[in-house]
Amino acid sequence: MTAVLAESVAQALCDDWAEQAEASSPSAARHPAGTDTPLRELSHWAATLRPQAVPCRVLKLAASQVLSQIASIRAGLQHPLGRKLVAAFGHPMQRDPRQAAGVFAALGSWLNLDDTAYAGHLSNSTVAVPLAFAYARRLDGLSLLTSVVVANECAARITASATLGPLRGQSAVHTHLAGAVAGRLHADRASASLYENAFGLAFAMPNWPLMRAFLASDARLFNTFTPVRTAMDACDAAYAGLRGAPDIMEHSDGFLARFATVPLPQAVAKGLGRRWHTDTLSFKMHPGGPGIDAAVDCAQEIHRELGPLRPQDVAEVVVEASLYTLFAGQRAASYVTGPGSPLGALVLDVPYPVATTLLTGEFSVDDFSSPAVDDLDRWALAKRIRLEHDTEMTRELFLSDAPFGEAVREAGELAVPWLRGFGGDELVDLVGAVRADNRDFSRSTKATGARVTVRLTDGRTISRTRLIPIGAAGPETRHSHADLVREKFLSVGGPHEVADTVDRLHRMRPSAVRRWIETAFLD
Repeated sequence: MTAVLAESVAQALCDDWAEQAEASSPSAARHPAGTDTPLRELSHWAATLRPQAVPCRVLKLAASQVLSQIASIRAGLQHPLGRKLVAAFGHPMQRDPRQAAGVFAALGSWLNLDDTAYAGHLSNSTVAVPLAFAYARRLDGLSLLTSVVVANECAARITASATLGPLRGQSAVHTHLAGAVAGRLHADRASASLYENAFGLAFAMPNWPLMRAFLASDARLFNTFTPVRTAMDACDAAYAGLRGAPDIMEHSDGFLARFATVPLPQAVAKGLGRRWHTDTLSFKMHPGGPGIDAAVDCAQEIHRELGPLRPQDVAEVVVEASLYTLFAGQRAASYVTGPGSPLGALVLDVPYPVATTLLTGEFSVDDFSSPAVDDLDRWALAKRIRLEHDTEMTRELFLSDAPFGEAVREAGELAVPWLRGFGGDELVDLVGAVRADNRDFSRSTKATGARVTVRLTDGRTISRTRLIPIGAAGPETRHSHADLVREKFLSVGGPHEVADTVDRLHRMRPSAVRRWIETAFLD
């Protein structure tokens, strides 16, 4: 296809999405001047957003996000622990959308195959809840996608306001209080006052996970299930007339006072309708925690060049990465001792997925269950893998928007104590002086890079480097996210009928949306 033809096709598709949005609803109201709390401003924006106000590139990202998270949910359903969760709480395709939303959320989260953004692991609530309510409320496809975008924007902003704090990544489960409230209420076409009260009630007692349970037990399955259920209760209470505190975010006795080392209340409503946090989406192509993606990408390249390896062929493997990857790996290392290691810790480990990929050429959710996880060759090779800090990768990490860079820029000099606590004076010097630049996120990046070097016993050395993992926010993903998530969805056994029609989701009528969701989960 010539460049001119490709450009014309892309423009035609964009026009199609824009025309469908314009035909679906009247023009959106602007949020009023003089709103007096960030949460009130966010609530009004969320309640009044209509599809034609959302750029088509953002709606397309949301469509890919829906398919990607359905893949994650399917993967969770197939795992033995997922089947136990369903035995306890029912299949996600059940009559009560509130219960279904919690099961969708739990199944899609705990294998770390869920998509992320600046800021937070959004999809576990921002896709799960709209899916459940779109099915129950018989929404059309464009309404489903708009609910996902609204949920993304609310959850990401509230998470961003507390990003410079003690909880990050999947442990920042408060993300899902916001995502679930917004995802449900936009599906319900609720009023701004309902959003405000439901947000206020949901954040009255925000969840704080204990890392011991998170790493050492099956409680990881509840890291999104619990806050989503809390959010459903908050919505029910708001509908019944209960009120929440509109200043719960910024008050001295409020959320940020407890959950942020450097509170950023201005992030809650910054750039509404202009900068879209959905633009910062990163799609997870491999299961596992922060930083393993680039390392697995590199290990796949090495496997393709060397072919199958045996542990005895390898003298050592060095994985160089940013402080972020090392931090997560260190937290999990003491729990990962070989076959029988708790899954909560194993999904954060770096050596096991790299060893598996070097030996087999791939890494999938099946590698987190027997018999794969009992393979002694994998563990023998994992013992020969060590992690090292690469300062340039840490610098690139903080130049990115996600997961921390934008928050550090927003905080400016106030971020220094948080940086020092995370990485010492070396990190403070490495990041240097930064300040907010009001970027709009349309060129967002997430540079969680890695370099994998394999030294063989015969004297050969092979090394591969990737700064932005496959699927992470960046120019490659902006161009090819639809193809990437299609591959992800099909790899977990997703029906071609669903993958082949996701690009038409925005045009589907309610009956077609219901059939599409049923086909995705009831094959």
